[in-house]
Amino acid sequence: MWQGSVVSISIAPTESEPTRLVDQVRAIAGRGLEGDRYCKPDGEVWDDPGKEITLIGVEAIDAMSRESGVDLEYKDARRNIITRDVPLNDLIDKEFAVGDVRVKGIRLNEPCQHLASLTDQKVLKGFVHRGGLRAQILNDGQIRVGDTVLGQ
Repeated sequence: MWQGSVVSISIAPTESEPTRLVDQVRAIAGRGLEGDRYCKPDGEVWDDPGKEITLIGVEAIDAMSRESGVDLEYKDARRNIITRDVPLNDLIDKEFAVGDVRVKGIRLNEPCQHLASLTDQKVLKGFVHRGGLRAQILNDGQIRVGDTVLGQ
């Protein structure tokens, strides 16, 4: 069993707008995080559960920054949940808890050209295989900064 924590939470109302930090967010099973660009409207659900929530570790952001020289604020990684001490790359097809919300890892969240265009081209190489995890939200609930992230 392992235990980590939520360091920060960020959402963006649209794909092109900057992400903003929030202290907590409502996770909605099948839809996403309330107020985020990828949250489906009431009554709709994702056919791709990997779009519901994204997570990345501070360790990955810090390593990418050190190696590439790109000074990237955690929220500018454009992932929803920034974690510490969570083995995200090992959580594909596994369930774990983020506070009182159960999630299931779907696939790695490799860096994209959109992220590079908003930050620096160096993030493409810097985040390869450590750009975080796309996950499915299994139950509704609140996720708060400081919450425990728990798995087996």
